[in-house]
Amino acid sequence: MTISTADATRAAAQKFLELRLAGDTEGLVALFADEVDWMLADNPAVPWIRPRSTGAECAALFTELTAHTVPEDARASIDAFLVDGTDAVVTGHLSGTVRATGKSFAGPFALRLTVENGRITRHHLYENSLSIAEACTP
Repeated sequence: MTISTADATRAAAQKFLELRLAGDTEGLVALFADEVDWMLADNPAVPWIRPRSTGAECAALFTELTAHTVPEDARASIDAFLVDGTDAVVTGHLSGTVRATGKSFAGPFALRLTVENGRITRHHLYENSLSIAEACTP
């Protein structure tokens, strides 16, 4: 039985969400391609939001996020999970608390992943960066 492109994309995107939830950086490094089209609006006020391009750098975001936020306060919910060929889009809401300031942030997000040969080659995240930047400001 041959797995369809959409099914392979869905499986990799679900694996990404599982690894992210488990905090499995090693697993994420293996899931990301060696070079990744990474897009997350650069924000100098937020220490974990910066340009990245390698699989290891992309996976490191989640370790950095844990270092700068309060893991027990992190919340995310998924509203939609859409797959079209090699692309998956996940939308939902996220919230958390910045460790250094004790301030909270919240808002909607949309994540676009592209999967090729079982690995994530594109990670574009759209989120409420203003809320996050305000939470990082003392």
